[in-house]
Amino acid sequence: MNQRQLFLQHVAQTSDAPLALEIVGAKGVFLYDVHGKEYIDLISGISVCNIGHSNQQVIDAIKLQVDSYMHLMVYGELIESPQVNYATNITSHLPASLNSVYFTSSGTEATEGAMKLAKRVTGRTNMLAFKDSYHGSTQGALSVMGSEYWRNAFRPLLPGIIHADYNHDDVFKLLDEDIACVILEPIQAEKGVNLPSKEWIKKLRAICSEKGILLIFDEIQTGFGRTGKLFAFEHYDIVPDIILLGKALGGGMPLGAFIANRELMKAFTLDPVLGHITTFGGHPVCCAAGNAAFEFLLQNNLIETVHIRQQQFRDVLVHPLIKAFRAAGLLMTIEFESWDTNKKIIDACLERGVFTDWFLFAPHCLRLAPPLIISEGEVKKACEIILSACDEVFKK
Repeated sequence: MNQRQLFLQHVAQTSDAPLALEIVGAKGVFLYDVHGKEYIDLISGISVCNIGHSNQQVIDAIKLQVDSYMHLMVYGELIESPQVNYATNITSHLPASLNSVYFTSSGTEATEGAMKLAKRVTGRTNMLAFKDSYHGSTQGALSVMGSEYWRNAFRPLLPGIIHADYNHDDVFKLLDEDIACVILEPIQAEKGVNLPSKEWIKKLRAICSEKGILLIFDEIQTGFGRTGKLFAFEHYDIVPDIILLGKALGGGMPLGAFIANRELMKAFTLDPVLGHITTFGGHPVCCAAGNAAFEFLLQNNLIETVHIRQQQFRDVLVHPLIKAFRAAGLLMTIEFESWDTNKKIIDACLERGVFTDWFLFAPHCLRLAPPLIISEGEVKKACEIILSACDEVFKK
């Protein structure tokens, strides 16, 4: 059997129609399949590869750490310098209240840890989340996911979860002293880049502070420069109580984290001891890779070019089939009239050498989230291919 057949037979599938491209190489903003075909990657592994693929600085850091040691002991028992160095580096770029990092293996585990922390600190059990939000697929994270389509098949889930309308004032009436936390994305990515108003976010922060509710910002997809700021919460002039990180955090390696004040994190150390534990969270090789990627991002001033590249996409992507273009930095969407139109354009882009995808809660929208290193010429080429695909579908 060939690789495709083995893939379908032995690798658990998440849909009945996987893309099933056999990629054998990746460098910069490009992917290469088994036939030697080149694709411009406009997904970045769903915002994972912010500094592109096969970054030499990251590769060198991985090799250096592998030569020293890999796994040693369950998280939090030994002083492992990759964890210490990365946590110190990240918190040096955050407000003083966000000074303690709990590393996990993924973004959804960060969600789970933050939910537990909120319950432990406040002594409350109810939580408020938002419709059309995505926070991961494990049972706790699924409980706060904002779509009954994905939740329903796995009930019963956590009780006490309230789902409100995002960017709507009705939520303020629901905030009371029974709620442990409010969890939200500063920009709803899977809704097709849905941005809230600054005033709404600031009022939400104020009411949470007044009522002793922890405010959790899910920055798993928006963190590390993707929106034109290092962290998306910086757009709103507020500071959340907990932030969730993942995706780009590991520089291409599996890594997540939730970050809060040290005083809050202490709740995991007593009654019970080991209140939250993970075997592979903060793996030293992943932390070394993530720290190298973080340093590359900062040293090369990639965030300063994000809005320039966004404007290039916005200026060029004009077509009768395109109903709207929304963007938060290099987290962008092209809206079409239907899923059917979007799927045809995605397929036509793949044929022409552009790799892109759709959004979970906006299947009629095409995802654009290229590596932040994408050049002016690469943006131009990608846009030409997208418009060519639109022309093909428009003429049929």
